[in-house]
Amino acid sequence: MITFDHVSVQYDDTVEPVLSDVDLTVEEGELCLVVGHTGVGKSTLLGAVNGLVPHFTGGTLYGTVTVDGRDTAGHPPRELADVVGVVGQDPLDGFVTDTVEEELAYAMEQLAVPPATMRKRVEETLDLLGLADLRHRALHELSGGQQQRVAIGSVLTAHPRVLVLDEPTSALDPTAAEEVLAAITRLVHDLGVTVLLAEHRLERVVQYADRVLHLPGDGRVVSGPPADVFRTTTIAPPVVELGRRADWTPLPLSVRDARRAAAPLRARLAGAPVPAARPPAPAAGQPRLLDARGVSVRYRGQALPAVREADVELRGGETTALMGRNGSGKSSLLWALQGSGTRTEGSVRVVPWGAAGTPGARGAAAGTGRGARDPGTGRAGNSRAPGTGKSGGSRDPGAVPATEARRLVGLVPQTPTDLLYLESVRQELDQAEAESAVADGPPARAILDRLAPGIDGATHPRDLSEGQKLALVLAIQLSAAPGVVLLDEPTRGLDYRAKAQLTSILDELAAEGRAVVVSTHDVEFVARTADRVVVMAEGEIVADGPAADVIVASPVFAPQVAKVLAPLPYLTVEQASAALTTAEAGAR
Repeated sequence: MITFDHVSVQYDDTVEPVLSDVDLTVEEGELCLVVGHTGVGKSTLLGAVNGLVPHFTGGTLYGTVTVDGRDTAGHPPRELADVVGVVGQDPLDGFVTDTVEEELAYAMEQLAVPPATMRKRVEETLDLLGLADLRHRALHELSGGQQQRVAIGSVLTAHPRVLVLDEPTSALDPTAAEEVLAAITRLVHDLGVTVLLAEHRLERVVQYADRVLHLPGDGRVVSGPPADVFRTTTIAPPVVELGRRADWTPLPLSVRDARRAAAPLRARLAGAPVPAARPPAPAAGQPRLLDARGVSVRYRGQALPAVREADVELRGGETTALMGRNGSGKSSLLWALQGSGTRTEGSVRVVPWGAAGTPGARGAAAGTGRGARDPGTGRAGNSRAPGTGKSGGSRDPGAVPATEARRLVGLVPQTPTDLLYLESVRQELDQAEAESAVADGPPARAILDRLAPGIDGATHPRDLSEGQKLALVLAIQLSAAPGVVLLDEPTRGLDYRAKAQLTSILDELAAEGRAVVVSTHDVEFVARTADRVVVMAEGEIVADGPAADVIVASPVFAPQVAKVLAPLPYLTVEQASAALTTAEAGAR
């Protein structure tokens, strides 16, 4: 179905080719999982299948890519649309209509599918992806995960023979991701659809793959059965890493396979002390930076509120994960807490960083008069301003100018590029400095260099990797020195290595005394990063407690290691590996 014959791709601004002399054949009805670290060429490989490479991405294509007998060099994407369906990382980039039902029908209209067939396919797809209740909703009103399902559905209605999916579950909660992957698997098994799927959350998809295409980063593509390829890769899901550490053969690809092999390992770990998954959580006496009471959010035209009477308390030094299924109200709550989003009821009070005993990482000389209004005071109770001082001088971020709101609460949205509108990284950082106007602290450039070193200031923000875009927007927000930092789905598009770096960054922010909230569906990231987990459902907070207690108690949110080693209280491979090393040393 798909053939790469000595294919190389060279971009003008790179020294080495992204793909080098790739020979590859993908048979009809195969589900191929494309894996590799960020920036190794996965998107280029996928783009070569539907003609985006080289017709729209620039660069030079050497060799021949053939799809269903058509040479992609001579057929631009529009001439392959009846054969290849593509879903990109950002669903909004691909939408061309206003409502869910219209979007599902659009591709068929372009292919001149008869109206009766169109109606039937739309209904089938609505049921297949659980979108029936959303059929008349405006696309811009949907949550990120709902938009992702619509994007997949809009491709499926055309009944393509090849599906190319770039991060198809990145915005989906675990249950929705399972539903989408089950639907894709049915297309492969029942209809013989060929699927190329690139995904960083390998724990979700590896068990469905017939073959793995691994890009090590040197231009090669290593192809083979999943268990064989993952034996030596530098990127692997937790269950595979655990299998490699325990030297299991064959290597397990699913929790079920790992559970079957894990009985001896559980016996060896049973008497060993369990290392902490994270540094100790902050003491209860840490300063309270945000106090929200009875927050409700209702959007015009919606019968039910997006957020219903939510109470949230955030303390300095604590990292909180906000979880829940798509559409449960997580993003609406974050925007309401930040102040620029809708809040129909309730109150939000934020203590400026540097007031009421909070650390305040950026300083200003005593007597400046900024007092607690400025998070750059650097000392608790320094130079009180009217109505402020050691009591905290709390403020409502929704009732102050935008510049001051940014100094209270910083928010990195689901799509970081929403906040990037200038022509270069340098211009974005300079603009952030001008807007923040915080004294005596590190400039935005220094913050970016700490988060993601080596980014050229002349680079256009849209040309950055997903991880670099996230770092840039985080640097812009941190330049205002907020004590509360909110991140909405920050792990989308990040590989395991980038997520480990993000964990380190968030740990640093918490160590400085900030309160950090991460809205995410990534349970493995939560296991490594969060001290506390808050779970939402239908706009209400239904669980709030220590991360280990909340996620292990849920079969949906439990990480892979917890499922494999239960009832032992392990969350991460690092925990199990450290305990295993201790047990082995004691046995010698």
